[in-house]
Amino acid sequence: MTTPTASSPVTLREITDTNRADIIAFSVQPHQDGLVAPNSRSLSQASEHAYAWCRAIYADDTPVGFAMLEDWSLAKGAEPELYHGEPFVGLWRLMIDARYQGNGFGKRAMELLIAHAKARPGVTNMVLSYVPKSGNPEGFYKKFDFARTGEDVDGEIVMIRGLG
Repeated sequence: MTTPTASSPVTLREITDTNRADIIAFSVQPHQDGLVAPNSRSLSQASEHAYAWCRAIYADDTPVGFAMLEDWSLAKGAEPELYHGEPFVGLWRLMIDARYQGNGFGKRAMELLIAHAKARPGVTNMVLSYVPKSGNPEGFYKKFDFARTGEDVDGEIVMIRGLG
C-alpha cells in the first residue's frame, strides 16, 4: 500500500471484511476527541438502522477515513423522516484519520457526499450537526454552504444546506 498524497484521487467505498478493521482503528487528533464518535460505535449504530449508509473514504487505494449518512431512501417501506417538512439526507459522521488530515481528503469526500445526497430521489436538503467544542468543524461545513438553523439537538448545533 502506497502512502497517499494531497493529489491522490478520493473515493467512497463499501465497508467490507477486508477494510473494516482499518476503519475501526482510525482516530482523530487528540484535540478533536469528543467531536466525532468512534467508528466502531458508528458501525454498530448503522447495523441497527436501515437508513444508515456507511462508506470508507479512500485516497488512491488507501483507506483514510469514514463517512456515514442518514439516507431515508434506503429504508424500504418506511415513512421517511422529514426535516421541517422536507425530505433530507443527514451527514451523521465524517472523519479523516489523524495520519491523513491536512491533505484535502475531507474536502473531496464532502463533495462526494453532497453529490450522493443530490442524487437521492426527492431530497431537498442536507442536514448535519456538530459538537460546539473548541476545534469543531463549523468553518469546514460553512465552506460547503451549510448554515446554522438556530437549533440545538442533544447539545449539538444543527446546520442545513439546500440541494437544489
